[in-house]
Amino acid sequence: MRVMVVMVGVVQATAFYGVNLKHKNKEHRNAYATVYMGTPRDYEFYVATRVLIRSLIRLQVDADLIVIASLDAPLRWLRALEEEDGAKVLRVENVNNPYKGQQRFKLTLNKLYAWRLVDYDGVVMLDADNLFLHKTDELFQCGQFCAVFINPCIFHTGLFVLQPSLEVFKDMIHQLETGKANPDGADQGFTGAYFPDLLDQPKFYPHLNGTTLDGHYRLPMGYQMDASYYYLKLCWRVPCGPNSVITFPGAPWLKPWYWWSWPVLSLGIQWHENRRQTLGYAAEMPIVMIPSVIFLGIITMTRLACPSISKLWYRNTDKSSSLMQTGPKFIAIWSIIAAYIVPFAIIPRTIHPLVGWTLYFLGSVTLSSVAINSFLLPVVPILVPLIRVLGSLLVMACPWYPYGVTRALAVFVYAFCYALIAWGSMVKVTARLQVSLEKRTNFPKIG
Repeated sequence: MRVMVVMVGVVQATAFYGVNLKHKNKEHRNAYATVYMGTPRDYEFYVATRVLIRSLIRLQVDADLIVIASLDAPLRWLRALEEEDGAKVLRVENVNNPYKGQQRFKLTLNKLYAWRLVDYDGVVMLDADNLFLHKTDELFQCGQFCAVFINPCIFHTGLFVLQPSLEVFKDMIHQLETGKANPDGADQGFTGAYFPDLLDQPKFYPHLNGTTLDGHYRLPMGYQMDASYYYLKLCWRVPCGPNSVITFPGAPWLKPWYWWSWPVLSLGIQWHENRRQTLGYAAEMPIVMIPSVIFLGIITMTRLACPSISKLWYRNTDKSSSLMQTGPKFIAIWSIIAAYIVPFAIIPRTIHPLVGWTLYFLGSVTLSSVAINSFLLPVVPILVPLIRVLGSLLVMACPWYPYGVTRALAVFVYAFCYALIAWGSMVKVTARLQVSLEKRTNFPKIG
């Protein structure tokens, strides 16, 4: 019951229902666009796309919002983008990717459809993992193509500006069909090869009178601040241009919308705060409450059935049977390991980190209690890994580190010191399990 009260408090504290934001139907000369290569299994990218769209609406951008969606994207999600967010959805066939062996970025070449948006003077093409801090409508003053070099030699296609042109689009498709060299088999390698001289172009500076420039330009890094740069100083110190957009180009399983990405990567909470203020978390809340009730039910049933479960595992058997000697030990060890892994598979991936970690600890305690009561194991040593996880989260979430290196060293020292405690706990659990197996004859035989 106390856990349920905590869960309700966390839900209320994080204001899970967002606000009613919808883009006005006014026609604009320019557009922000993103691609959605949806399948029924990538709900998290659908959420990320909606948060991106709503964050642009919240900034009151003077442009249309376009979602270039593949034909296999679920229609109910596309309707939500249109009806609830006011985005314009353009459904397209996937561009054939001739570069074999590319799976993760196989469909990112759909970004080329941005050059077909000839109803607009300019288009800012975006990845869903962009986090906007400020309005960036001045980008529409850029020329035919502009992008940011977050790598010294390779520009990043998480955000780039283009002037739509059917001629350019047809030429790009032709070069795909003829096997143009592509170092990564994705959109970034292809566009980098298509605009090979961008590094030699001048840097973009918007004119105060709003004049649209002509040609190709390099965008200041402030329009694509790589999140990894933040962790060096734990603050933004990007001198090139306005610090307007954060991008998260790292490992796919550490994208900011995953609840476990914070506090491992501290910027994740900023993305979730943006979601809380725009989209909210109402869609996940029914799913969150179901495992909460299940976990509490398992705890109650395990406590009530403790004597019977123990007798079942430690019933009298032939001592010469090696299988019966090692079987309970094997099951006990794997049940302890599962207690720390299974909750990750149950908790909704895109829930707020505070709720996600609360559910994780509840689930781990629940499943650990099954092993504790079934095999008569000591409570504290079994929960030592969970205490270690909690301590690690507190160390990483501490806001007073002066530099990222200091934070990393603190985590390392904590992990090293706690490893000794973890080893001692493992030895104690193993010894207790062995003692329980040796004393199994004290239990009456079942059956």
